[in-house]
Amino acid sequence: MIRAMTHRLFGGLLAVIGAVTLVFLALRVTPGDPADNILGDEAPAAAKAEFRARLHLDKPMLTQYKMLWTQIADGSLGDTYELGERRSVADKIAAVLPATIELALAAMVVACSIAIPFGILAALHHGKVLDKVTMLLALVGVAIPVFWSGPLLLFLFAVEWQLLPAPGAPLDGPLPLLLPALVLGSALSAKLSRLVRAAVLDVMKEDFVVTARAKGIGESRILRVHILRNALIPILTVAGLQLAALLSGAIVTEKVFARPGVGTLLLDAIIKRDYAVIQGCVIVVTIAYIVVNVVVDLGYLIADPRVRSRG
Repeated sequence: MIRAMTHRLFGGLLAVIGAVTLVFLALRVTPGDPADNILGDEAPAAAKAEFRARLHLDKPMLTQYKMLWTQIADGSLGDTYELGERRSVADKIAAVLPATIELALAAMVVACSIAIPFGILAALHHGKVLDKVTMLLALVGVAIPVFWSGPLLLFLFAVEWQLLPAPGAPLDGPLPLLLPALVLGSALSAKLSRLVRAAVLDVMKEDFVVTARAKGIGESRILRVHILRNALIPILTVAGLQLAALLSGAIVTEKVFARPGVGTLLLDAIIKRDYAVIQGCVIVVTIAYIVVNVVVDLGYLIADPRVRSRG
C-alpha cells in the first residue's frame, strides 16, 4: 500500500513538472508583452525595459526556466509587480486561497447533502413518480447556469428581501458564504444526484444484495452496509474531481458574488499576462488535483475492502 501511494505521489510530481513546463512554454510563445499589458502602451520604453529586466524577461528562455524552478524551490513562486509594488506570488495566492477552500468545501457539503439523499430515493423508487420528479429536478439543475441563478438569488435575498449580505461585504461569519455555496452546490448536486442514482441501481442488481434479502436482513442494513458502501467508488471519484475543480477556482461564482479566489486571480493574471501569477496559480491548481486524488484513493481503501485486499 505504501508502494502504491509512493507511485501515486511520484506521478503527481511528474504532473506538476509537466504542467509548469507547458504553461511556461505557452506563455512565452503566445504573442503579447506583459510590459504593455501591465504598464500600458503609453509607458516610456525605458520603463518597459526596466520592467522586463525586473521580471527577468530579457534573459534567454532556458535561464528563465531554471530561475522558475529556483523560485518554486524557495517557496516564493516568483515576484509580481503591481503599481510599482513588488510582491511574491506565494503571498498573493495565500491571500485568496482560504476563500477558495472555504467556498469549495461549503459547496461540496451542500452538493452531497442534496445529491446523496435524492439519488438514493430516486434509485429506491426506480420508475415511480418520485424517481421521475427527482431526475427532472436534477435535469433542470444541470440546465440552469450559475451566471443566471446566482444574480437571481442575489437579487432576491440581498437586494429585495435583504436577508443576506450584498457582494463586496466583509467575509466575516457564515452568512456571506451561504448564498454562493448554495448556488454552486446546487449546480453540482444536479450532476452528482444522477450519478448516485445510477451507482445505487447498479449495485441493487448484484447477487449479494439478492442473497442478503433472502437471508432476511433488514432493508435499512442492506442499504447501509451492502449497497451504499459498494456504490461509493464512482461517487467518490466524481465528487473528488468536482472538489478539485472547485479548488482551482469557481470563476463565475466568485465574479458574481465579488469574492476573492484563485480563479479570479488567475483570470486577472491571464488578462494582464502576468507570467509569475499564472505559473503560480497553475502550480497550486495542479497540487490541488493531486492532493484530492490521493485523498480519493484513501477513500477507496476505507469504502471497499476489495481494494485493500488487492493492495
